[in-house]
Formats: sequence, structure tokens, C-alpha cells
Amino acid sequence: MTKLPAVPEPLSSPVFDSHCHLDIMVGNRQASSGDPVAQAAQASAASVRGILEDARAVGVTRLVTIGYDLASSRWNADVAAGQEGVYAGVAIHPNEAHEATPEVLAEIESLAGRPEVRAVGETGLDYYRDWASKDDQHASFRAHIEIAKRTGKALVIHDRDAHDDVLRVLAEVGAPDKVVFHSYSGDAEMAKKCVDAGYFMSFSGPVTYKNAAYLRAAAEVAPAELMLVETDAPYLPPVPHRGKPNAPYLIPLTLRCLAEVKKVHPDELCAAISANGVTVFGEW
Repeated sequence: MTKLPAVPEPLSSPVFDSHCHLDIMVGNRQASSGDPVAQAAQASAASVRGILEDARAVGVTRLVTIGYDLASSRWNADVAAGQEGVYAGVAIHPNEAHEATPEVLAEIESLAGRPEVRAVGETGLDYYRDWASKDDQHASFRAHIEIAKRTGKALVIHDRDAHDDVLRVLAEVGAPDKVVFHSYSGDAEMAKKCVDAGYFMSFSGPVTYKNAAYLRAAAEVAPAELMLVETDAPYLPPVPHRGKPNAPYLIPLTLRCLAEVKKVHPDELCAAISANGVTVFGEW
């Protein structure tokens, strides 16, 4: 069994994880040979109940588990329906955009209408990988934007090396009322554009990395009322656990880094992020 990172000091105020992948963490999706972090997470024999208990023990009382294809979207929606304090997001990931057929998108929209599903995502653009063509990615992204608007759910965006095009598409087609940049990866200048547009920025483990001063500069720009915190578990663990499986119970490490950047007490930032969670995802 894989040894997981040590438990951090609990937060003194509750907060939530705005983006994780419970299905990958518990092995519902078989990790590929090139996916060592997911393999390690699955080797730890985690369970949904155990993940939630570990998170709550450090003050992470709720979470949003995110789909990336039709099967994972169904799984996460079903888990959210049966677990208190869990919401789901449903979508076709941009790396799988070639699978976003009209029939599949119709099923995603049907799932998005369920009460436990509070987000359409993760969708967006990924220019780092070429698993799907840019044409397919743009078509899928635009379709998901319309689904979010029709269902009134938050749009959760995956943006990797595609900042300008993501912002341009949102401006061209008209963004939904609630937009979240998952695992925010832009700089301070992009953060200013997000602030002007009212987009939420969700910060993850990389904001703690020594070589990520640009993310901390972006967090300085982001007002507390537009900030969220996430793990993207089992990926992107905060320091000092790079290379190990991430989990919602590690949120305190990222939250405390953000509080230091913002020069506020962690309790104050927890309160702001929790309020933002209600704004974005609705009452729990």
C-alpha cells in the first residue's frame, strides 16, 4: 500500500475543495502506465468515505468532484447524490473533445440538470497536449458554455497554455453567470482580466511551488471575493509533497500559502472562500 502524505495541521475554520477527482482517487478509472501519480493514489486503496473523513478532520468539510468524460461524469454525479457535502461537475475534458458528439453532449446536459450536479466542467482548451484537435476542442468548449447557460450551472474551465483563446471564446459567445478557472495558471495580467470579467480563480498546489512566483502574483491581484481553493486530487499536490498523490485533506497547505500571499488570517480567507462556494455552486 502506498504511503500518503502526512496530515497537515487542521484549519480552525471550515473551507471546501472546489475541484477533485474522486473516481481517479479510488481507482474507478484505471491509471495508465504514464500516470504515476494516479497509480500511486489508487495503490493507496482509498475509499470515498475515507477521503471525506480525512478531509473533514482538517476542516475541509465539502468538495466538488469533477467529471472529464461521460463515464466519469455519471459516476461523480451518482456519488454526489449519495454523499452529504459533495457536489459534482460533468463535462467532456478538452483532451477528449473528439468524443463530444451531439449524443454525448445531450447526456452531459441531462446530467447537468440533476440537483447534485452544480457545475459544467471541466471543459475548456488544452494546447499543451494534442490528444484532440483545436477545432474539436473549440467546438466542445462552446457547446459546454451553452449547456452551462441553459442549465444555470457554473462553468468550470480547464485552461492549459490557451489563456488568450479561452478568454476570447468566453467574450465571443457570452460567458455564463458563474465562471471558474480551475487550477488557475495565468499570470497577474490575466488575473486582472478575470477580475474585470467577474471570473472566479481557483488556486491549487502549484501556487506553493518555489518556481511559481507568477501564481502568487496572480493571487495578490485576485480579490478574496473571486478566489477558490482546490486540490485537483490526485494531481498537483502542494509542497512539501510534490510527486506524491494529492487529496482534499492537503487543502490547508495551499490555503495557508494563499493567506500569507494575501496577508490575511487563514480564518478570514476560509470564510471568504466558503461564501464564494455558495455563490458559485449554491447552498450545500
